[in-house]
Amino acid sequence: MNINIKKASKIIEKYKGKKSTLLAVLQDIQETYNWLPLESLKLVSKELCVPLIDIYSVATFYRAFSLAPRGKHLVTVCLGTACHVRGAPLVIDRVQKQLGISPGCTTKDKQFTLETVNCLGACALAPIVVVDGKYHGQTTTQKVDSILAKYKKKRKPSKKSKKKK
Repeated sequence: MNINIKKASKIIEKYKGKKSTLLAVLQDIQETYNWLPLESLKLVSKELCVPLIDIYSVATFYRAFSLAPRGKHLVTVCLGTACHVRGAPLVIDRVQKQLGISPGCTTKDKQFTLETVNCLGACALAPIVVVDGKYHGQTTTQKVDSILAKYKKKRKPSKKSKKKK
């Protein structure tokens, strides 16, 4: 996959190439590309003089980082104990059916990535679904459809369908 490596170079320059900024550099790269492309990690390794294996260690330790392309929208479903007993298995089933993907996967159109977590620490809101950082508490299977509808790609009318006046 081709990426614009110049963006990663600018991020590294912003932190003046200091080893101590590794986490911040990776966060900015993740925000820029929505994942950590191998080409960018190699550049970080070279410019910060940090072995690539150490960068992978950091990138795989933190769940915020992804080594595979993510969709435009990140959907996270909590499967912790409180969420589980309040219906999270039904909620995750509905999300999977609506998106046509399993946890850890991204839709073919690159619009959604689905993940599960063991706990979000918001047990009073159980079951909980988070989309792009926005918490949707007390989610039911019926609520899943409306939650996802807010984020589904809206198609712009084509130029052909616009009438000239």
